[in-house]
Amino acid sequence: MSSLDRREFLRYCALGLGALIGGPVLAACRPRPSPTPAPGPSFTPIPASPTPGSPATTPSSTPSASLTTVPEYPHLAVARGGEPEDLVRRAVDALGGMGRFVRPGNDVIIKPNICVAYHTYEYAATTNPWVVGALVRMCYEAGARQVRVMDYPFGGTPEEAYAQSGIAEQVRAAGGEMEVMARFKFVETEIPEGLDLRQCAIYEDILKADVVINVPIAKHHSLARLTLGMKNLMGTIWDRPAMHRNLGQRLADLTSRIRPTLTVVDAVRILTAHGPTGGNLDDVRKLDTVIASPDIVAADAFAATLFGLRPEDLSYVRAGATMGLGRSDLENLRIAEV
Repeated sequence: MSSLDRREFLRYCALGLGALIGGPVLAACRPRPSPTPAPGPSFTPIPASPTPGSPATTPSSTPSASLTTVPEYPHLAVARGGEPEDLVRRAVDALGGMGRFVRPGNDVIIKPNICVAYHTYEYAATTNPWVVGALVRMCYEAGARQVRVMDYPFGGTPEEAYAQSGIAEQVRAAGGEMEVMARFKFVETEIPEGLDLRQCAIYEDILKADVVINVPIAKHHSLARLTLGMKNLMGTIWDRPAMHRNLGQRLADLTSRIRPTLTVVDAVRILTAHGPTGGNLDDVRKLDTVIASPDIVAADAFAATLFGLRPEDLSYVRAGATMGLGRSDLENLRIAEV
């Protein structure tokens, strides 16, 4: 083969080899341009709500803080002037709405004060029925799977007390369920954080519920001075007489075990004397007020002021604040008046 023929042969071989491997190999080694993003919907990230009862996150000073900052909700909200359902909605909405506390599919228990079967709501011994009905309705609006309302009356049967208070009618109208607290469901329960009360029989469903909403009426009490949120939790235990020894500390101990998600204090009508059962309309004052807070100690501390008392005047508020169950320093709290 001549030299010319040999050069032509090698040239054709090189061309063939490049066609086989050169193109794909070189292409794989070249840097690829960034793909152009496909068009899509634009949106502004919505900040996540804080866990109910937890303190709001302090905003950061970094430029990206607007994407991650948690809303700084009030510690407590007070609604004044209006119908009971309107008061409840305004107070809870000021805290971020019921959706902050109740998630879709939650099992919710609402614990009002239905202590006796011989007075209607006008006497301010039992929680206002329209306040309770509003909370039931709002829980379902937030997606609750089930909403039960219950208490353990000491005067009359539960069925009689539920009917006489007017609460049963409003709860059923809102789609909720009135539950009679069965004896066998009170179970001996350890209270790890308790300083004096270390064990007692608590209604089991209260401990298992996804959400517990505590709805006391603000009223005078001959021993505790006032019945408010922490005192209202006595309706969740079997042996109430035992609580009256060192009452303030034991109420705080019990609160440490139950920890309501939300406390809504009914001060539409308050009982100023002869509590807890009342019976004289001269002892009732109409305030048209509702207090709401995920902090039960703060709710009780503020409610005390409606009676001309200071938070430290209530032994259970002092004990609860000392145990770190909440705050009673009202002057340092974010309070929304609506």
